[in-house]
Amino acid sequence: MDLSVFRKRYFWLPVLLGLILALLWHHIDLLLNPQALFEALCSLGPWTVPVFLTAHVLATMVGVPGTLLVIVGGAKFGLWWGSLWSLIGATVGAIAAFWVARYLLKNWFRNRFSKHRAFRQIDKVMDTHSFNCVLAVRFAPLSPFNLVNFLFGLTSVSVGAYAIGTLIGIAPGTVAYTWIGLAGLEAIQGEGLWPLTMALGFLALLSLVPLYLRKRSVGS
Repeated sequence: MDLSVFRKRYFWLPVLLGLILALLWHHIDLLLNPQALFEALCSLGPWTVPVFLTAHVLATMVGVPGTLLVIVGGAKFGLWWGSLWSLIGATVGAIAAFWVARYLLKNWFRNRFSKHRAFRQIDKVMDTHSFNCVLAVRFAPLSPFNLVNFLFGLTSVSVGAYAIGTLIGIAPGTVAYTWIGLAGLEAIQGEGLWPLTMALGFLALLSLVPLYLRKRSVGS
């Protein structure tokens, strides 16, 4: 039996991803239930932050939406600490997903689509404006975050530009969703709906900014 296949990253990486998916699927009810997730975090004591960060990284790495984690993080940790932990977890997870796509799919993708005009144009833009492209896509809080992680891994964008652009670009949206989590908890506790209304308004405003910038760039 040829054991060399077991030494290749192309064998172990899919196995690792499969194990992570199985682990997350085993706890899918928890991940989809904000109250249960909040209570679980509250019961972890000093392990709360490490478990929260690990869950964020793993979920982002395999493409599980992390918006609910960000919202629950706001309820548990508050606006600033919740934003910080979610920002770290989402960025590290996004980098991991980027590398998964680059290691497993980039060569196959390029061999299959490199002759297409659209792909060549996208690759050219990434070569010259990689950071700005990442930043623009990340700034939209309603963009398909997990899908974008994998798609960027198939382009020629450098990991440095991708990581920094992701970190800066998702910060406003992360703060918005964290604020929603905190304000939602305050509303449940009877402290009024005004903070939640402001948080939702902030998220709506962020969603309009990319449209405004696009319209401005077209006009100029």
